[in-house]
Amino acid sequence: MESFYKIIKKPLITEKTFDLIEQQNKLAFIVDKSANKREIKRAIEKIHNVKVMKVNTLISPKGEKKAFIKLHPDYSAQDIAIDLGIF
Repeated sequence: MESFYKIIKKPLITEKTFDLIEQQNKLAFIVDKSANKREIKRAIEKIHNVKVMKVNTLISPKGEKKAFIKLHPDYSAQDIAIDLGIF
């Protein structure tokens, strides 16, 4: 379980991510730069007990790796955001 927390560093909180949570059922996280999409998906599913549909990643100009997580419709990104203290 501890290694999952090494992959997922922190939630990404911006105005854009609030829109993603509300409109597209997506969450955004800063993740370990060496983690691949499969590892990120598995970590999110285990930490938050949800089903992930898709993971998109990018490296920001600051050099941070961002992961955008699309959740299965049965799960609410808003509920997870509330648990994380974002909402």
